[in-house]
Amino acid sequence: MATSGSLIAQTRPSNTTASTAYTATLKTSISRIIVVNTTGSAATFRLFHDDDGSTYDETTAVVWDNSIASGGYVDLQAYLDAGAITIAVSGTLGVRSGTGNALTFNVYGQVEDAR
Repeated sequence: MATSGSLIAQTRPSNTTASTAYTATLKTSISRIIVVNTTGSAATFRLFHDDDGSTYDETTAVVWDNSIASGGYVDLQAYLDAGAITIAVSGTLGVRSGTGNALTFNVYGQVEDAR
């Protein structure tokens, strides 16, 4: 499976609380997010983008309670074809798993050069 950009974040939440997967220290373009369910049951996930903090609720939701079948995955690159998600400095990408230890979030992108 080809990816766009470098792996910039990877997390596997152990609980069902929304948490920060990535905080931008430089402007960052997210080009692909792959969410993998490694368990024997379906699990839901949420994805959040907050450019001025880490509020993870309905106001910053990008994906809300999307279900992934046992052993399945969601590849969000298809949705980003029109353009990447750009995260401002100090902005965050948040994730939430509906089942602890069920999902792995892989975030690919490019961090702006500091020069």
